[in-house]
Amino acid sequence: MKESSVHISPAALVKSKIGDYIALVKLRLTIMVVFSAGMGYVIAAYQNFSWSELGIVLFSGFLITGSANGINQIIERKLDSLMTRTENRPVATGRIKVFEAVIFTTIMGVIGAMLLGYYLNQLSAIIGTSSLLLYAFVYTPLKRISRLSVIAGAFPGAAPPIIGFTAATGYFNELCLLLFAVQFVWQLPHFWAVAWMLDEDYKKAGFRLLPSLKGRGNESAVYIIISTFILLPLCAYFMYANFVGPIVGGLMIVVTLNFLYQAYMLWKTENLKEAKNLMFGSFYYLPLIQILILIGTLFQNV
Repeated sequence: MKESSVHISPAALVKSKIGDYIALVKLRLTIMVVFSAGMGYVIAAYQNFSWSELGIVLFSGFLITGSANGINQIIERKLDSLMTRTENRPVATGRIKVFEAVIFTTIMGVIGAMLLGYYLNQLSAIIGTSSLLLYAFVYTPLKRISRLSVIAGAFPGAAPPIIGFTAATGYFNELCLLLFAVQFVWQLPHFWAVAWMLDEDYKKAGFRLLPSLKGRGNESAVYIIISTFILLPLCAYFMYANFVGPIVGGLMIVVTLNFLYQAYMLWKTENLKEAKNLMFGSFYYLPLIQILILIGTLFQNV
């Protein structure tokens, strides 16, 4: 009998390749990061808003973030193959060759930084480039060495809103630093909730991401609830500094209290269900807070 061969059409091959590149840049994560950069721009530029500048911020942010995510997969390709969650990533499986991924991610990062520097300003380009380098070459290798990797990763992770803000203004100010602080602190319960969910899988690759050496348990839960609590005074300061009015500020406090309650439930139960609730709660917490800040800056008496 003749062996049957499966014919794959060129269209199917192209579709598969596009899917691999989407996985390489971690599209959903990248979109969330780009949203923060866009919000940073709009909050800063609401009086001198430009659609073309916003477009550059979003596109540059996509390129820089996608580049960082791709470099992360290049560096961790052997480790990714050890974990159930990441074993099918395109570089880990060889569907995208290392050299191919290096060229693609380098071009993305360079173009993203150049667009910011040429069309907007050098400060935003420097922050964008620095965040890429910190994420790819500091946070990524540190994940197997120290629990402080999450702290290190929070710096580039909190860069998007200040990239957008400085792209609009060319400088830092108190509001810009507050946006950075909120996103920095938010990442701690967010990443630790993810690490709680995936602790066993992460251990296969030797990753140390939970704040306690004991892993899941009361000590890690205490760190999570403390970091979440810090968001309360940060949100209150927006009202104190008159960046938002009492209604918007009150809503920010309510949203934060709900997030804190989810962290409290994880501390109380120490189970995977509550870790999952906190993880999903973190997904909507940050955009909600940023939208409220935008409303507060547009209508400062509200």
